[in-house]
Amino acid sequence: MAKEMTGGCQCRRIRYRVTLDNDDAYLCHCKMCRHATGGASIAFVSVALDRLAWETEPDWYRSSPIAERPFCSTCGTPFGFRFVENATHMDLTLGSFDEPEAFRPVHNYAIESALPAWQDTSHLLGKRSDENPNVTDRWMKAVGKLPD
Repeated sequence: MAKEMTGGCQCRRIRYRVTLDNDDAYLCHCKMCRHATGGASIAFVSVALDRLAWETEPDWYRSSPIAERPFCSTCGTPFGFRFVENATHMDLTLGSFDEPEAFRPVHNYAIESALPAWQDTSHLLGKRSDENPNVTDRWMKAVGKLPD
């Protein structure tokens, strides 16, 4: 069953709509994606290019001889990855979707580059962001409320 999803960058300058047939996502552990996003891994959703519409075209960076990556040059949000030649699909960053909780991870990619200490963090102590007075005090002073 096809479902339209929306997403965009942090500053909301760039927005997109995409129609998806499933809720599959995956984690990429390759070194290029880690460098491009600054994360230990990155969650992606593969989408058909003919089902993706940018409301505002993102900026593009040629990240290797075979790929390019869309991003927002205003706020820095990375949007994903696509091959330069003969691309029919691209991978959008799960975190750029308005409802990332709609997706489920189905596999890991580039496991040869995975950082073992970061693959399972379920044993680590968890702390809510509203339990950090250093952050909450700053938000309250700046805008009078905590962010959504």
